[in-house]
This record gives sequence, structure tokens and C-alpha cells, in this order.
Amino acid sequence: MLKDVPREEVTRLIGLFEAAGAVRVGADVLQPADTLLDLYGEEIRARAYVTHDPLRGELMLRPDFTVPVVQAHMAQGQEPARYCYAGTVFRMQEADTGRPSEFEQVGFELFDRGDRARADAEVFSLMSQCLEGRGLRAAIGDIGLLSAAVAGLSTSEKRRDALMRHLWRPRRFRALLDRFGGRSAVPASRAALLARMETEAAEEVLSGAGVAIGKRRADEVLARMATLQADAAEPPIPEAELGLLDDLLGVRASPTDALEHLRDLAVDMPALTPALDNFAARLDALADAGIDLATLAFEGSFGRTLLEYYDGFVFGFFAPERPDLPAVASGGRYDALCRVLGQGREIPAVGAVIRPALLAEIGEAG
Repeated sequence: MLKDVPREEVTRLIGLFEAAGAVRVGADVLQPADTLLDLYGEEIRARAYVTHDPLRGELMLRPDFTVPVVQAHMAQGQEPARYCYAGTVFRMQEADTGRPSEFEQVGFELFDRGDRARADAEVFSLMSQCLEGRGLRAAIGDIGLLSAAVAGLSTSEKRRDALMRHLWRPRRFRALLDRFGGRSAVPASRAALLARMETEAAEEVLSGAGVAIGKRRADEVLARMATLQADAAEPPIPEAELGLLDDLLGVRASPTDALEHLRDLAVDMPALTPALDNFAARLDALADAGIDLATLAFEGSFGRTLLEYYDGFVFGFFAPERPDLPAVASGGRYDALCRVLGQGREIPAVGAVIRPALLAEIGEAG
């Protein structure tokens, strides 16, 4: 059930966004499913509410505003542009989480081809202003650092692509990393199949497998077997590189201390250097915007459980006295999403959302 949200809180937030130059926009509650499926694959069905319309085809209840706002901007928006919005979003939840499946969001999006670091700082500073006096803890991260580290691993392009696809799924990412690095054993069934393929042709193994079950064609199964065989022949990712990646993911420090530590890692992982230069520029921009860097906590793994379109700066605001609550506000940079939805056009973009019901709940608790 949707928790009551004080209208005055929504009005206050929208007023601050409009004062920052944002134009208020909306988005249909029912969104075309094909766009979201193209972005996230079939896994989105486990997190969204799906329905069907005889005229419009498969639809999903709006899981967020960013995707439709990006689509509208890429179709007809002026540049630079700032937008704000307020409305209900719908997310399917696990039965035992206790989290609502529908809740209010108030958000701000910035599209700007100028200085990315300054744009990141503008959005973060605006969120800080909106949440001032609430006693919230701010955490920041950078998906760009982790992407750069994965891109620099000494392994095949296919393995790097697989790791990138699961960057926002920490358990799956860890399982792949351990397997590609030789830290975990190959599943027994796969090992048995690979052993047979050392002495038998794949077609012979398939023909002796019995009655076909499922919808995969024989050529698809053979292609998958060839992929498994090629992957098994890949040398493991060097242990030293796995250690550096583990170190990056485990960083929890003030932003300035984190930058110094990550510069040390870059000596042995030079692929990090361009992303670290961006990180350093962002810290300068945050300081110039009046943000006290000592009040921020940098976490190397932060943002990997947020929405999958974030690909750079990420941040969240949390209530220290209410660890049971999700982030009161969160946001980040999503340049890649604009490239995907832009149909040949692209523009750097960064945005954030606030959940006013959580602000009200914190107020009641305080």
C-alpha cells in the first residue's frame, strides 16, 4: 500500500528543483515493455509489473522516471536542460523484505555537454540542500572506476563483457570473477561434459544425451558447448589482478584518502588512471560547490545495487539511526543510457531521486 506522502514536502522539493532551473515534466504510468526489456533483458520481469494491452502490446507499470524522461529529451529536448518530476513508481519486492511495491519519487535530471565534474557536483549539492538538517549520512562511489578495472583485466573480451554485464549483481559478479580467476571449481556437470568432449566430438555427445527437453535447437546446444569448451581453455585471470580488484571493491574511506589509496593501486593497474583523474576533478568540483569532503564516505562497491544504468558517479543519503530503511535519496551519472536511447544522438546526463515518504518517516522518528 502506498504510504501517505505529505503534499507540502513534495511541493517544497519541486520548488527547490524549479528554483534550480528545472522544468517539471511527467511520464505515463504504463510504459512500453520493449524499451525496458532491451535495456535490462528478461530479468526485469522479476522486478516490474507487466500487463498487456490489445492495442499497445506488452506494458510495464512505471519502475522509474529516468528512462521516459531521457527518451523525451533525446527526441526533442533543448540543451542544456534540467527537468523535475513527482509521482508513483512500482517495483516488485521479495516477500520477506517488507519494502513497499509502490512509492512516491521526486526527481531531478540534468543534461549538459559541459563539465561533467561540475554537473555531478551541481546535482549532489542540490540534493544536499534538499536534505539539509535531516542528519543523513552521504555515501559516494564511482562505477567508472570499477568498469575501468574490469576493462584492464588480462583476460578475453568475452570474459570482460560477462563481468561488465553483471557489474550490478554483486553475487553473480563475484562467482564469475572467482571462476575466471581459477578460485572456484568448475561445476561437476560441466566438468564431466568437458571431459567427454576431450575424446568425443560435440555432435556425438549430443546424440547420446537422450530425448531433447526444452526449446533449444541442436545447433544452439552445439554452439553453447563450443563456448564452454573455449572458455575452459582460457588461462585464469592473474591472482595479482584479482587482488587489486578486491582491494578496490573493499575501499571505505574519506574521498581524499580513497583517492590516494587508489592512486597507489593504479601503479599496478594503469587502466584506472583516466577514471581516477575524473574522480579527482569531481572532488574538486564538490569542494568548490561548498561540500565538506570530510563528511562524505567513499565506498568502492557503492552503487552496484542501484539501477543498472548508472555508469559513473553514484551517491546515496541514508538515515544512520534507521539502518532498516533504504536510501532516502540516490542518484548518479548515466551517460550510456542516453547513448542507448538516443538513436544515434547522445548527451552526458546525471540525476537523482528523493523518497519524500522516507523523509516523513524520519521526521516522525525524530
